[in-house]
Amino acid sequence: MNEDENVVDPSHPRYESLMLRKKVADAGVKGMLADSAMIAHGRGEAFDYLLGEQTIPSALEATREAAARLTRARRPVLSLNGNAIALAGQDFLTIASQLDCPIEINIFYRTPERMGALLGHLKMLNTKLGLDVEILGGIPDARIPGLEGPRAACQSNGIFEADTILVPLEDGDRCEALVAMGKEVLVIDLNPLSRSSRRGTVGIVDEVTRVTKNLIQLIPQRPEPTEWNNNQALQSALNHITSTMATRFQ
Repeated sequence: MNEDENVVDPSHPRYESLMLRKKVADAGVKGMLADSAMIAHGRGEAFDYLLGEQTIPSALEATREAAARLTRARRPVLSLNGNAIALAGQDFLTIASQLDCPIEINIFYRTPERMGALLGHLKMLNTKLGLDVEILGGIPDARIPGLEGPRAACQSNGIFEADTILVPLEDGDRCEALVAMGKEVLVIDLNPLSRSSRRGTVGIVDEVTRVTKNLIQLIPQRPEPTEWNNNQALQSALNHITSTMATRFQ
């Protein structure tokens, strides 16, 4: 990366990773993210490195399962935080358009300035893509039961009434609360040990921009849901990580 021009050199061996890091940094400058956003992103990068920065077979199967459950859902919703919007906002709008469902912005460090920046960014992308996706989150009128703090705030015609929710980069408390409401929670989380991965209905252990691109391909196929064993899928991801580490240290 050329620090003077803030340009990523395509010849760099970790070009894709650096480009994603730059997206998070740029979004922070625009006021879309909390100060801790890069820390969260770096934690995910560490797990992705252990996965070999690739979509492993169990992650692709989990993504296919998520596509199946989203397409059969009565009221699906995509619940996005700042990092998810910064990294893959355009893809999430495409997915919402495919599903004819809303996107709801839900963030932990909620301020009027951050919400305004995130809403404005998604609306700009919506127009740029020629889409008409409903974007919620600006005027919460309901709360998730059993959850304290700003992430409990939601909209009744979005997260609150949804039966199936895709939640990239989720936090464990809210994931558990949504499952307790009887919702299917489809989690994108590079950490197979996190509460979100373990408590969600389907845990996709993969990097968010790879997942969105796979979902865009899978949703039109309308795959059939299975008797999904989430613990088995997460164990497969852990086995891949330990195998990769053992190989690298031989």
